[in-house]
Amino acid sequence: MLGVVVVTAKLSKKFYETFGEDVTNELVNWLNAVDATHKADFGELIELNFARFDAKLEQRVAELRADIARAQASTVKWMFALWAPTALATVGTALGVVSLLLRR
Repeated sequence: MLGVVVVTAKLSKKFYETFGEDVTNELVNWLNAVDATHKADFGELIELNFARFDAKLEQRVAELRADIARAQASTVKWMFALWAPTALATVGTALGVVSLLLRR
């Protein structure tokens, strides 16, 4: 859970003089309680949203890894498909040259 910093509400001296110590303290306590409740609720909401974001991120990372694996497999297939005929042509050329050299 996120750390919650409680900020105590304070009212002016004039407020205390006008409404009295008991009423003002009751109002301050109520304001602090409301503030703490809102902070706790907001903290829970942030935690839930972060959990959803984290789950989506994990899913997308897994999808990306799968895409990369497919791309690597495809690349290896294409490399073999292109290199195999090239290698055969090179071997054929080498054998042809050796054959011509042995005839002389």
